[in-house]
Amino acid sequence: MCFHLLLLSSIYFGLFTVTYIHQKALEALWRSSFPGTELLGLVSDQWKEMGWQGKDPSTDFRGGGFISLENLLYFSRNYPKSFQELLRKQNGDRALWEYPFAVAGVNITFMLIQMLDLQAAKPTSLVGAVFLNLLLENDRAFDILYCITFKLMDQKWLEMHASYMDFNTVIKSTRRQLERELLLEDIQRIEDMPSYRFLAC
Repeated sequence: MCFHLLLLSSIYFGLFTVTYIHQKALEALWRSSFPGTELLGLVSDQWKEMGWQGKDPSTDFRGGGFISLENLLYFSRNYPKSFQELLRKQNGDRALWEYPFAVAGVNITFMLIQMLDLQAAKPTSLVGAVFLNLLLENDRAFDILYCITFKLMDQKWLEMHASYMDFNTVIKSTRRQLERELLLEDIQRIEDMPSYRFLAC
């Protein structure tokens, strides 16, 4: 099982405390997000360009902990085209008041932890049990599901012509679709999910 999933139970309820590892991960996320643009500091107005609420991104991680940062970093490195499209809101007819990219990412991590019942010693839901089997097949299943979810959420955002105040509604709709897809009979791998098609490297 991959390292950050082993940390979920301790991270889920804890506050995000910046350590050297976190600093390096934040710097790596910045480089992946804005290649060629120098980051002036870990506390900087530049972070707002990525959709953090203030100058210090560490204050936005309370919902998902370090796993949220790891998810964003994985997304940026493994599906850079999809990541950049979402970061820069390149697709579709966008709302005047869009969702903040990075904070949305933290909320997606939080939603997935709840949906899959990952804070429990063992899954108590059918969706959680199905996902555990997918995780045994691929120890990066949670990372990939995160990327799928972000793209699916954005797709629903556009379909619903949503604006900032609609974010919770869009997240709930995204969760319902994920649950339906995970329970399809022919899902043997995380890549078998119908919404995986939204991802582009």
